[in-house]
Amino acid sequence: MPKISVIVPVYNTEKYVKKCLKSIANQRMKDLEIIVINDGSTDNSEAKIKDFIAENQNLKIKYLRKQNGGLSDSRNFAIPYVQGKYISFVDSDDYISEELYSNLEKYMDEDIDLIKFKMQKVDENGNILEKLDGPTFEKCTGEEGYEKLCTSDKFLDPACIYLYKTKFFRDNNFKYEKGTFHEDFGLTSLIILNAKNFVSTSEYGYYYVQSNSSITREVNYDKEIQKSKDLLRHYDNMIEKIKQYDISEKSQNLIKRYYTNTVILKANDLKDNDLQSYIKQIKIRKLYKNIKPYNLKQLIKRIILRFNVKLYLKIR
Repeated sequence: MPKISVIVPVYNTEKYVKKCLKSIANQRMKDLEIIVINDGSTDNSEAKIKDFIAENQNLKIKYLRKQNGGLSDSRNFAIPYVQGKYISFVDSDDYISEELYSNLEKYMDEDIDLIKFKMQKVDENGNILEKLDGPTFEKCTGEEGYEKLCTSDKFLDPACIYLYKTKFFRDNNFKYEKGTFHEDFGLTSLIILNAKNFVSTSEYGYYYVQSNSSITREVNYDKEIQKSKDLLRHYDNMIEKIKQYDISEKSQNLIKRYYTNTVILKANDLKDNDLQSYIKQIKIRKLYKNIKPYNLKQLIKRIILRFNVKLYLKIR
């Protein structure tokens, strides 16, 4: 059994995929397998992948092909093929440090359910643009860790900054929601709260590439509308899921508040009738109830959110 199965979904990333795969092949910890999923790419990605496989015949590589179904579908598709003790997701236009897995190996040896590390934004030349910081802590329960993270972590949601014990992932039948935006937001918090043990490390081992096209591209407003609908969908799913979880009332309140804040902030990207429709959905779900009035300030914010979402956005 390999120690790690690294899942790499690929869709039209011919410019980046070999750098990504090389960063995995060059890991100091060699006890791993690479699972590459070609999600119906229409560019030269397949040729790049096959070149990499031919050049690295000493590695354990599984190459899977499927019709295009999106990132979530590719991740879900790969899970049955995993043989490693741990699962790692790496997006094919990003890459990781050569020391990442070796620096986390001691936690894998302790059978930790969930191991968090950190990412840094880089440009296409590898120059660091921003280090995304957040709390670090030794082994605790998922509920304890979630309380620490959801109040101050800059990047809580990305699936790629965690190692997941395979048995833990499979036993809980975790799946990313297919065909939606913000799929990591929809699942990561639920994963954390289910973990029996959890660590958050100071390891900056993931490089999140900000390509020139991603930085300069124009906002697609239709896409923003769909994102807002998907956030509401993830919220509704969370409400149903936590009914089945054996977690404290405090944890339930934390995750509701975390999702509520994200859902409400999305209103800033909408306008006119779309904004009014979104506000209506916020009111239907009575999201104001998720703002617990622990003090006078919180009570005022809750009242404002109940009656005037636009004003709440201005004062939060």
